Amino acid sequence: MRKTPIVALAIVALVGALGVFAVVTTFSGDIKLPKLGPECTVRADGEVTLDYVQMANAATITAVGLRRGMPERAVVVALATALQESKLENLDDGDRDSVGLFQQRPSQGWGTIEQIKDPRYAAEKFYASLKRVKGYQKMRVTDAAQRVQRSAYPNAYQKWADESEVLARALTGRATGAVECVVSNSPAVRGAAATAALLRGMRLDWGRKLPESATAKQAAGLTVKVTDNSSGWRYAHWLVAHASATGLERVRFGDLEWRAPDGKWQPVTADGGAPAGRVIAEVFD
Repeated sequence: MRKTPIVALAIVALVGALGVFAVVTTFSGDIKLPKLGPECTVRADGEVTLDYVQMANAATITAVGLRRGMPERAVVVALATALQESKLENLDDGDRDSVGLFQQRPSQGWGTIEQIKDPRYAAEKFYASLKRVKGYQKMRVTDAAQRVQRSAYPNAYQKWADESEVLARALTGRATGAVECVVSNSPAVRGAAATAALLRGMRLDWGRKLPESATAKQAAGLTVKVTDNSSGWRYAHWLVAHASATGLERVRFGDLEWRAPDGKWQPVTADGGAPAGRVIAEVFD
């Protein structure tokens, strides 16, 4: 597990990757990192600010947990662990041979470097280990995380508990219009390539939990059929979280719509909203 203190992590990120990360929250007055570069804001009975990379990784960690049938508490523990270990960045190195989101070590049996550097694989391994911790749902976040990580700093994970609960509420679909990301630069991909990237990413993260009706709409985007508001917001928030790298221009669910340039969820007219039971994602052409 990664043992680098939080202050050192912040310094390394500031010096080596200008604008790479910022985690700003209303909860912890003693943890205020500077806002650098583009951001996503999550509001769900609290507020957390992340950059695009962090937001996408948080959404993937959550999706993997839900795909495995893990409860929301497990997602909270996983997010708190990744915030502490890597600030939700898929790191190439760390303490000794630690790598990735959870700073897992090949020498400790977590997998090869290439495997651990895959966020989905890393999250799968974390959840599999957490599931074996008897009574973890009733533990403090830091105690549950420590049973998996065995860090030299066993209490360090608790400082991220509030932030992780906000993220989990939004990304599991318990909050409405809670994930907002401003994507003002030129899209990384467009048209059919963007649609393919979205569908591929959704299938990798959600697996069988993704409805079979998640289908591409030619080059324009895709449609996901959902059974209730909670599942709808899971997918809608996942889409926004991954918007920067996938050429996503607009997401509609119910009577709300998110657009990339302003990054806000706004009401739409009755004839402009998504059909009932559908999440609509449109890409830049």
